[in-house]
Amino acid sequence: MNRRPSLGRWLVALARSPWALAAGWVFASAAQAADYTGPLFDAHLHYNDEAQSPHPLPDVLARMQRNGVHAIVANSRPNDGTLALASSPLTREAGVTVVPFVRLYRNRADYDNWFRDESIYQMVQAELSRGTAAGPFRGLGEFHLYDSNNADGPVARKLMALAEEKQLAVLAHVDDAAIELLMANTPSKGQKVRLIWAHTGIGGAPVERVDQLLARYPLLMGELSYRPGLTCEDGKLCPAWRALLLKYPGRFMIGSDTWVNQRWLYYDELMKGYRAWLGELPADVARGIAWDNGASLFGVK
Repeated sequence: MNRRPSLGRWLVALARSPWALAAGWVFASAAQAADYTGPLFDAHLHYNDEAQSPHPLPDVLARMQRNGVHAIVANSRPNDGTLALASSPLTREAGVTVVPFVRLYRNRADYDNWFRDESIYQMVQAELSRGTAAGPFRGLGEFHLYDSNNADGPVARKLMALAEEKQLAVLAHVDDAAIELLMANTPSKGQKVRLIWAHTGIGGAPVERVDQLLARYPLLMGELSYRPGLTCEDGKLCPAWRALLLKYPGRFMIGSDTWVNQRWLYYDELMKGYRAWLGELPADVARGIAWDNGASLFGVK
């Protein structure tokens, strides 16, 4: 009797063998090695007051350094956290460039009222006059609008006009309707103001709507933290978002949004997640979203 295994059985046995399992691990490791490995620009970082005790400067800077984060947009509640990052020699030693923004919140109560509170406008003017050890403030925000119509609040209107006048970027956590209202409150009707849409489309705007707004406002930028629907299974880019990133490779940036202390605890995982899906993109597009777009916007070398 011929006791040699059939070709089919031999292939099944081979697939179950330790060698095959080891080979699969090698192939998986090779795929992982394709992750983006270049520098990162964290375009949405908070160093709020409640973070500073459990995460002193050496801790947060070490997290940036080991993840290859070489520049940040810092905006903090209150602005003291940003000033601390901007002024510390530890920041320079870690190789991190701080792009400081004036945040509109002195405390949590300001979240719901800043758009009509004249003292917020006065605070912004004072901070802009003071500047930071890292240079002048380069933008305003992050701010929230839980009701889109509050984009027409008197202070919101004044701050958008001020941003265009002084060439300040604006970091806004808003829905698509508020994007259009904010843009309408600038002298150029949104054609000359650099608005960074935090969590691009987080209010539920589909990719087609984001595409429409990017086409309408040539300086609108997208920031991709907390972006629902950006990635699908296994952390890979969803097809519609991949297509949008390829269509507008110069218009997106990444961010950590360390709005609560837990985000600092998971900073490494956040950056690894970005590196994974950035690795799926052409090298020049990945480098743009990871670093070049933010560096070009703010003149970071």
